[in-house]
Amino acid sequence: MKQGIHPQVFRTVIRCSCGAEFETLSTKKDLHVDVCSQCHPFFTGETRLVDAEGRVERFARKYGDWQQVKKPPAEKPARKPAKKRA
Repeated sequence: MKQGIHPQVFRTVIRCSCGAEFETLSTKKDLHVDVCSQCHPFFTGETRLVDAEGRVERFARKYGDWQQVKKPPAEKPARKPAKKRA
């Protein structure tokens, strides 16, 4: 291995916004994260809805109960009269 090209590795404590802390090795001395395995919905099994600027409500207003809306039956296109050959 070449000398002097590898980054320095530190013992780091990763702090989450929920208050959880993890110790690991990293090239950065201090790390802060918004979501970790203790508060992420995938790992906790909770369903949390994070609404960004009312987008969920706007979607619900626009599409409503789209599964319950019945579509009208599709009409068959009218046949063109056959051309007579001479």
